[in-house]
Amino acid sequence: MKSKQTNRKPSISEFLSFIPVRADYKWSVDEQGLVHIEVPKFQSNLGKKLCRLVRRKETFTADMDRLGSLVWLHCDGKNSVEDILQVLEKEYSDEKDLDQRLFLFLRQMNNLNYISY
Repeated sequence: MKSKQTNRKPSISEFLSFIPVRADYKWSVDEQGLVHIEVPKFQSNLGKKLCRLVRRKETFTADMDRLGSLVWLHCDGKNSVEDILQVLEKEYSDEKDLDQRLFLFLRQMNNLNYISY
């Protein structure tokens, strides 16, 4: 039986201390400073072979917006979520609900395996 601790969501202060790390995907930054991440469509060899068989790319490109690009650049294994939030608040001081937007974005990126903690 699993303990309740493993299913518990982290508190805000706990989450702020997490240090996100980018997955080992190829990525680039364009002239506008936007990040483009090359993500494999499949992890299995069977899926990769299927792509080659039907002559399709084995990857797709995830295009980040300006906020997502800034977050991605700071998910370097050195910055905590709190550090990233401070950068966002400084850079986008006119934006609303940056903390909530950041938390949801990081959660989604983690669920997609683009980052880990």
